[in-house]
Amino acid sequence: MSAIYILWLRELKRYTRSRAQIVASLGQPLLYLLALGFGLGPVFKRAGNGSYLQFMAPGVIGMSVLFSSIFSGLGLLWDRQFGFLKETLVAPVSRIQIMIGRTLGGATVAVIQGMLVLVICLIAGFRPAHFAAIPLAFGFMVLIALLFAALGMAIGSGLQDMQGFQLIMNFLVMPIYFLSGALFPLTQQGVVMKYVTRADPLAYGIDGMRNVLGSPLAAFDPRLDLAVLVVVGCILLAFGAHRFNKIEI
Repeated sequence: MSAIYILWLRELKRYTRSRAQIVASLGQPLLYLLALGFGLGPVFKRAGNGSYLQFMAPGVIGMSVLFSSIFSGLGLLWDRQFGFLKETLVAPVSRIQIMIGRTLGGATVAVIQGMLVLVICLIAGFRPAHFAAIPLAFGFMVLIALLFAALGMAIGSGLQDMQGFQLIMNFLVMPIYFLSGALFPLTQQGVVMKYVTRADPLAYGIDGMRNVLGSPLAAFDPRLDLAVLVVVGCILLAFGAHRFNKIEI
């Protein structure tokens, strides 16, 4: 347990001591809020769907958590390149504990990121149905962060260079985000899009936040959102642990 705590704390310190990283990581959510939230707001309202800002705020929060958590696997490649990973793996600690500590650290950073974006959304004009629902939204952020931090660790465990990680992320992260319903409603989709979007685990995380925050056009039952995130998260944690255990030093 001490090894898990140390690695979790290390990931947290790596994030909090870089103010430039914190500011830069908020740039993309701000761009989406300004360019889409206010730019497409009148069109969305004329279509009879209410405020687009109310609809897309959970999607922007989910985007921030997704990007931050899955890119935590990038730190694994940095540690491999500079030798820290080798020092960690030869320590008298099980690799499962190392993987759990790093995953929890990446997930914690992602949740902090999501909370910062939530605050920005509140300042921009987003209003949840009840402020008491924010802790429930926080729970969905945690599940999203754990799920995709484990996926990032699984991918990072099998790569040797930064270029390969960036290539996989470009073909994986952006489709996961754009097919999650973060920017468009998942209701009344065509047959193909209906099944494609329902295969995206992020869709259930964002939809869960919409359900608890009272945002319009939620597509699924919140109990289904929770169940899918828990099941897929457990599968990816097991897969990430298996991949991490196969790393050769």
